[in-house]
Amino acid sequence: MPYISNTDIERKKMLAEIGVKNSKELLTGILGKFQLEDPINLDEAYSEMEITNKISELAAKNKANANSFLGGGIYNHFIPAAVDHIILRPEFHTAYTPYQAEVSQGTLQYIYEYQTMICDLTGMDISNAGMYDGASAAAEAILMAVRKTKKYKAVIAGTINPLYLKVIKTYTEDIGIELVIIPQKNGLIDLDELKANVDDKTGCVLLQTPNFFGNIEDAFAVEEITHSAKKALFIVAADPISLALLNAPSEYNADIVVGEGQALGNAMNYGGPLLGFLAATSKLARTMPGRIVGATLDADGNRSYCLTLQAREQHIRRAKATSNICSNEALCNLTAAVYMCLMGKEGLKEVADYSVTKAHYLAEEISKLDGFSMAFDAPFFKEFIVKTPIPASKIIAKLEDRNIFPGIDMKKFGYDNMLMIAVTEKKRKCDLDELINSLREVTNG
Repeated sequence: MPYISNTDIERKKMLAEIGVKNSKELLTGILGKFQLEDPINLDEAYSEMEITNKISELAAKNKANANSFLGGGIYNHFIPAAVDHIILRPEFHTAYTPYQAEVSQGTLQYIYEYQTMICDLTGMDISNAGMYDGASAAAEAILMAVRKTKKYKAVIAGTINPLYLKVIKTYTEDIGIELVIIPQKNGLIDLDELKANVDDKTGCVLLQTPNFFGNIEDAFAVEEITHSAKKALFIVAADPISLALLNAPSEYNADIVVGEGQALGNAMNYGGPLLGFLAATSKLARTMPGRIVGATLDADGNRSYCLTLQAREQHIRRAKATSNICSNEALCNLTAAVYMCLMGKEGLKEVADYSVTKAHYLAEEISKLDGFSMAFDAPFFKEFIVKTPIPASKIIAKLEDRNIFPGIDMKKFGYDNMLMIAVTEKKRKCDLDELINSLREVTNG
């Protein structure tokens, strides 16, 4: 390896110290079928100019300018140009993750400001920083609930994002947590099933609203059922843009609020990086993972910032850590903070209002097409599901030829002939009408 400075003599000494004859003996625990025997067929090294051209050729294959209605957790909201102008300043945009953030007052300040705005948005008492994405934040919230209640039954709405559920199952595997999934009924959590499954063994109930289908759940009813069980905590996964219009989770007594913060100024970037947020009531502060930055006064009476709680595996003994998250989302946190500052409360309301208005216009017009109808009668925010007269996969294939991504085929989630469509404030009426006309043409042809 050209970038490893060890000499052959040094390698022999290390192997001898370990007690093996050669490096291949180090791999005896890996089955032979998984070991690469033949050399990797790589090209010769490129110059900087050649590799730049090569990457540009590959990037040009992406359909970056399609009329896209894809959603499912990542959304194409408008990002003011000032966001990138600020976050790409050299003070912020660095390959170095500020593991020792306590030495940087600037880093601590913007994390503190981010936390404050998340609390304003959710109505909760305290927020952390450092969640990877909405899915891991949801999983961490369940672990929080278990630590607090000492009850190992987690009841989860079957209407949450299926990818969240996969991450939750990975997080909770083999640690004694029982996951109970409540089925959906007409696109919402089945409240009767929820009542039947919440008992004194329940540590928490996790609800997503708007849910994976885009529908708005009755969080007040779910909260009442949840808190009827002794000590059970109510966890809500929310779209942060929706909170500009809908009830704050604090209004229906949520104990923990999580969600995907990508919509807050972070570009889609073909799937990441993402940004998870997590906020809770103050009584749960010491069970929270990640970082919590606090404000205080220094010896001279000046406002200053410090890591108030840092119960991560890097800072305390491994067995007592609240999380094994080893990095943070500092730049994504900053992006969200800058976006929220630029938009303000009224700006966020406008984004939410435009998104919901345009989504409802599109849903109404599609429902008028032959063979199309709404999959559910429930109220929805900016995403909805329609039943299609032909398999959704065929519609998607035909519309991709027109440079339109009409949505997500729900067959992969067990729902045949259904298409999930997301709309944001960026969609013009001509974009919406293009989809309507194209759906009419490809299904009647």
